[in-house]
Formats: sequence, C-alpha cells, structure tokens
Amino acid sequence: MNKWIQRANKKVGVGGAAALLIVISLIGQVLGFLRYKMVNANFDSIGPQSTDAYFAAFKIPDFFFFTLAAGALGVAFMPFLSDHLQRGDRKGVWDLSNSLLNLLTVVMAIVGVIMLVFAEPLIKYVVAPGLAAPGVPPEQLHNAVMIMRFISFNPLLFAMSGVLSSAQQVFGRFFFFAMAPVMYNASIIAAVLIFKDNLGLIGLGVGALLGALLQLLVMALGLVGANYRWQPKILWRSKDFRQILYQLPARSLDQGVDSLNSIVETNLATRLGQSSLTVYENAYILHTTPTQLVGTTIATAAFPKLNERLSQGRPDLFRKDFLQIMRAIVWIIMPIVVVCYFARAYFARLIFTKNAPEIAVVFGFFAGAILFRTLYTIVSRWFYAQKDTKTPLYVSLIAIALNIYLAYNLSRPSAYGIAGLAMAQSIVAAVEVVILGVIMLGRDRKLFDGKFWGGLVRIASVTGFSILTAFIMISLLPLNISDRGIVTLGVKLGLISGVTFLVHVVISLMLGLEEAKPVIERTKRFILKPIKIDY
Repeated sequence: MNKWIQRANKKVGVGGAAALLIVISLIGQVLGFLRYKMVNANFDSIGPQSTDAYFAAFKIPDFFFFTLAAGALGVAFMPFLSDHLQRGDRKGVWDLSNSLLNLLTVVMAIVGVIMLVFAEPLIKYVVAPGLAAPGVPPEQLHNAVMIMRFISFNPLLFAMSGVLSSAQQVFGRFFFFAMAPVMYNASIIAAVLIFKDNLGLIGLGVGALLGALLQLLVMALGLVGANYRWQPKILWRSKDFRQILYQLPARSLDQGVDSLNSIVETNLATRLGQSSLTVYENAYILHTTPTQLVGTTIATAAFPKLNERLSQGRPDLFRKDFLQIMRAIVWIIMPIVVVCYFARAYFARLIFTKNAPEIAVVFGFFAGAILFRTLYTIVSRWFYAQKDTKTPLYVSLIAIALNIYLAYNLSRPSAYGIAGLAMAQSIVAAVEVVILGVIMLGRDRKLFDGKFWGGLVRIASVTGFSILTAFIMISLLPLNISDRGIVTLGVKLGLISGVTFLVHVVISLMLGLEEAKPVIERTKRFILKPIKIDY
C-alpha cells in the first residue's frame, strides 16, 4: 500500500502531469456527465420534484467558496510556495499551508452557519424567486432550501481540500488532486440511486455533503510521505503570508464575480418559467466539460513550471513555455468546439435522455464560450505566475458588468429567452480574453511573436477542414427521433468525433504544425511497442 501511495505521489513533469490530469479528469467529467444524466432521468424538470430546485441550491454555497476561499488557493497561493520550494525551504511551504488552512477553516465555518440559518430567504429573494412564484409547487422552494442546508458546510470542506491540493501541486504531486473530484461525483450518483424513492431530490444534498467529505479524505491521503504535520497556528508575522492576504481580495473578487454572474443568470432563468433553469444548467455543464478537460487540466499542470521559470529568474523560458502551452491548447480545443457545435443535438439527447431541442439550442450558443473560456485558463495564469491578481480582477469586473447587461437584455422573452444567457457568455468570454491579451502584449512586446501568429493562422486553416469534415459526418449520420441510449448515441458521436479529429491531426501534420507531432509519436510508440513474452 505504501509503495502504491509513493508511486501516486511521485513528481512528474508538465507532460506527464497533463496526461495524468487529462485521463483522470476525463473519468471525473464522465462521472459528472453521468451525474447530470441520472438526475435528469430520475427527477422531473417540472412539478414538485423539479430539478430547478437542485440546481438553484448550489449557487450561494458556490459563491461563498469561490469568493472567500478559492481566491486564496492555487494561483494566488502557489507562487509563494514555489518560491520557498525553489530555496529548499520545505518547512516554509508547510508553515504557509498551515496558516492558510487554519484561517480559511475559521472563516468558512462562520459562513457555513450563516448559510444554514438563512437558506430560505437567500433562495427565495436572491437566487431563485421563480421557485416561489404563483403556480409553482411549494415543494420546489422547500427542496432547494433543504439541499442548501445540507451543503452549507461544503465550502469549508472544499477550502480545506484546496489548501492541501495546492501544496501537493507545488511538489509536483497531481494524482490525489485529480482523484478528489471523482469521489464527489460518484457520491452524488450513488445518492440518486439510494435516496430517489425515499428522500427524493433532497437526498442529492446528502450525497453532495458526503462527496465533499470523501474529497477531503482523498486529499489528506495525498499527504502521506510528505512530512506534513498540522499545527494550530497562523503566522500573522510572516511576510509571505501577509502578502498572500494582501493579494487575496483581488483574486477572491475575481473568482466571486463569476459566481455572482451565475446567481444573476439563475435568477433570470427561474423567471422564464419552470424547467428553464434545468435547460440552461444542462447546456452549461456540456460547455464547461471541454474547458475543464483541456484548459484547466493543462493550465494546472503547467502552472508550477511557469512559477518555477520566474523563480529561476528566466523570463525568456517563461515566455517560451507559455506560448508553447497556449498554442497546444488552441490546437486541441478547436476540433472540440467544432464537434460540440455540429453535434450539439446529440449531446443534448445524451445528457437529457428525452427529446431536448432547447438544450441543443442553448449549447450551440455556448460554442464561443468554450473556446475563449479555455484560453482564459492559461491567459490568466500568465498574470498569476507574476503574482498579479489585480489585472484579471479589473477585467473580470468589466466582464461581469457587460455580462449582466447582455444577459438581462438578451434573455427577455421578447428577445432570445434562455438562449440569450449563453449568447451573453460567449460574447463576454471573447471580450475578456482580448482585453487581457492586449494588456499582456503591452507588458511584453516580444510575447506574441511571428511564429506564434503563424501557428495560429495554420491552426485556423486546419479548423476549416475540421468544420467541413464534421458537417459531412453529421449528414451521413443524422440524429433520428428514435435514437436513444448511450450505445446508439455514443457510436454516432464516436464516429463523428473520431473522423473529425483524425482529419484535424492529418492536416496539421501536412501543414507542419508541431503540436500534432507528439500525438503521432505517442501513437507510434503505443502501436509499435514490443510485447514482452515470458517463456
């Protein structure tokens, strides 16, 4: 057992970490997809057990976690840990981790009590007034309140897990960080099966609470062999800890505005009638899956290395690594965006089981958000690696203001309805990345060189062939009204995606794109690897 844990904790490079994160994140995303599918299949989108209540219940806990805790984790915390590790000061790494862990535990415990007590007014007047509208079954508001109370202390558990995961990532340990969300999704899936006939929708809150506890347990296992010892103290006099706290408000607000935007969208969606929130949330999770799978995993794996380059005083290598990673992300995400757009109805049918044309329409408008949100994961880390949390915050404030304005106007029944929320997301995501890109170029004139732009032009050319391929495959494998089930839909989606990606890789090689070469090399090694035979 100890040897297995040691291998799981073994430090890996950017490529190995990215591969590990992508594989395990894929498992997590599949479970997340299955979680939504099972919730949709076992509970109605309208009526007393409407899934609108389930989705609304998570908004306030998510807001407090991202605003008060997530801002202190990862990108605002890890650069300081990286500096200590670069100096060989492992004790300093654990001292900072202990201090932040203890501070967040106290803060989030207080917040948990507040959410537990004021769950009903928060749901009724802030998040989802539509659940209390005339004609809506009163059980919807009751279910949302009860679920929120069950998960009121989840932000505390997530904050504790986040501190432990940040420290492990600095040491190059990614296995348990990637495994933790898998436990969370698996717990909610189990709750659907266990509680659907007794506790009903409220049972999903129980599953989410148990999932958060399991996630913390998994993260704690990742500390085995790391010489970590918890101490009940906060190093208020530590210069680095004070610097982390100084940067915390900017990063916290940056994270919080996204959650605030989600609350606004939920508020608007519930006003559009029953099931509108469920439609939007299903389309939203479909669009976040590729962003998390590609952007978040690769950017997370690369972030410690980017921090290390700056800690070494090598801005030239920092620039080189950043551009290489960014081009790779663009190359990978483009065919995914193409497949998501053209096969949107297939994905909607797959996640909702029943006929779901509304989800397909909304998901189609999320295509632009998939691309630019994925780019944001690495662009934002360019600033965070340089310990600049304020610039992304200021840009996010502009973005949230624009998004609220667009969401309100585009989602009106006389405009685009629920699809207007997705349109606003795509527009704002593009604006945010463009503004940050202009600022980056202003700070480093050598950043986006001719090689980078040339690579993007060739990727755009390749994407044209991917679009044509996806269109042809959709025509050859149309979605029939009788198509149901993972097998039928999965086969069609697999063929559409597989052929599109194959054309993307082949054309990329023909145009000399270096991003395609590792794919071919790894495939050749896998196929041609000698098989060891024991006689």
